[in-house]
Amino acid sequence: METRKVELGLIRAGFILFTLALLTGFAVPAFLNSRMAVAAHLTAVLNALLLIALGLVWDFLVWSPVQARFTRLAFLFSAYGSWGTSCLAAAWGTSRLTPVAGAGHSAGPWQEAVVQGLQVAIVLVVLAGALSVVHALRPRPASH
Repeated sequence: METRKVELGLIRAGFILFTLALLTGFAVPAFLNSRMAVAAHLTAVLNALLLIALGLVWDFLVWSPVQARFTRLAFLFSAYGSWGTSCLAAAWGTSRLTPVAGAGHSAGPWQEAVVQGLQVAIVLVVLAGALSVVHALRPRPASH
């Protein structure tokens, strides 16, 4: 049986984010928008699991060094960025791009702009990371 290596850094980052998710869950009542705080908690749990899963399957994927570095950074940025941005949205009460979780709340224009800019950047980065993983799922070249 062939032994595969795991990407311990991603697994560690996933468990750190999972711990932050649990702490966010405890802090839900302290946020201005508790519904968005629950969303931050759930976002962190799901992204933590995604980082752990990616770390476990890392060696099954076909990477160039640049692609591996980009993908790792994309998923770390998007996982932690999603949690942090959701926490900001919960603390500030923003709602422009989150009308369901932000219903009944509004924040200053600059706060809405900061959260909106971060949310758009995170979506673009995680999409690029996901496409990179799809590309890395191609069959390994046959060794002669």
